[in-house]
Amino acid sequence: MVWLWLREGKPFYWGIGGGLALAIYGVIATFQSFPSFGRVYAAYGGVFIVLSVLWGWGVDKKTPDFYDWVGAGICIIGVSVMLFAPRQ
Repeated sequence: MVWLWLREGKPFYWGIGGGLALAIYGVIATFQSFPSFGRVYAAYGGVFIVLSVLWGWGVDKKTPDFYDWVGAGICIIGVSVMLFAPRQ
C-alpha cells in the first residue's frame, strides 16, 4: 500500500494504512509463544514471500510465473524444515 501511494498516486491514506500494516506485522511476531523467536521470524519471512507473490497477483495484476511459485514453495519447505525438524 505504501508503494501504491508513493509510486502510483494512490491517496495519502493508502500510505498510512500500509505503514500501520507494516508496523503491526513487525510487532505480531513478538507475541508468539514458540520457544525460538529466530525460527518464528524465519517462518514469517517465508509466509511474507508467499503473500507477496499473491499480493502481486491479486492487487498489482502481475501474474506469477512458474519460477515465482517454485521459489515461494522452496521458502515454505525451508521454513517447515526449520520449524518442524525433530530436535533434542
